[in-house]
Amino acid sequence: MKHRKPMKRIVPIQLLLFLFLCFSGFEINAQENDTIVPVENPQRFLRKIDLSEVTHNGLKLWQDDFSGHWVGIDFGFNMLLNEDYSGYESEFMDNDVFRSNSVYFNFLQQSIGLQKNRNTIGLVTGLGLQLQSYRLDDNTTIVKGYDGVISPEFLYFNDNQKSKLAVEMITLPLLLEFQIPINHYDNRLFFSAGVVGSLRVSSHTKIKYKEEKKQKLKVVDDFSMHRFRYSVMVRTGYRWFNVFASYDLVPLFKTDKGPELTPFTFGITLFQL
Repeated sequence: MKHRKPMKRIVPIQLLLFLFLCFSGFEINAQENDTIVPVENPQRFLRKIDLSEVTHNGLKLWQDDFSGHWVGIDFGFNMLLNEDYSGYESEFMDNDVFRSNSVYFNFLQQSIGLQKNRNTIGLVTGLGLQLQSYRLDDNTTIVKGYDGVISPEFLYFNDNQKSKLAVEMITLPLLLEFQIPINHYDNRLFFSAGVVGSLRVSSHTKIKYKEEKKQKLKVVDDFSMHRFRYSVMVRTGYRWFNVFASYDLVPLFKTDKGPELTPFTFGITLFQL
């Protein structure tokens, strides 16, 4: 009896195709069950991340720069302190405080932060225009003599007469400001103090009266006032409520040219940027 040779087992090609399809289906199903959502626009996403802003000089808790409080419109009341009328017979510069006003148009600001990783302390400077007026006694104005000495002049036209001294100045502040965030990052209590230099650009006296129709008697002069003035200013506030005070370091008139008077202004901020 003849012995048969053992048969070799040949794997049918149909079986290989079946295994291949099963393996492929497993991979597709795994990808569908994956919870990772691909980024639609990876370049746009990466541009939003700037590691240098986060790690520059340590962790920065605030990303924006220091911003002070100067630009805006201030309104104040003018007083004249430290009065000395030696050599005069009357206190002719005794002004009506609540009708003697200053309006500040602070139109330019530069803030300089003094901290590396915070923005709550800094210097504030800029430019502004101050319109200052002193309401005098209705029948009294001032004149400058040939020697530059200021003296009163009494005028009477009618019962509705008004008299004032007006001064226009360019202001340049240098203030040190401290800020304290309260409740919310954007809501900050601030306090600033420093000096403000002023350049007088114009000054005049004006008397308003009526003779058949309204009349104005206006005299433009420097009235022996200092061209440059320096004052100490303090400002404080929270959100929309801001107040300020300013005290001049030089008297209103030059030495021996008029009574010794020191301007002082206090008021509120009407509009703040």
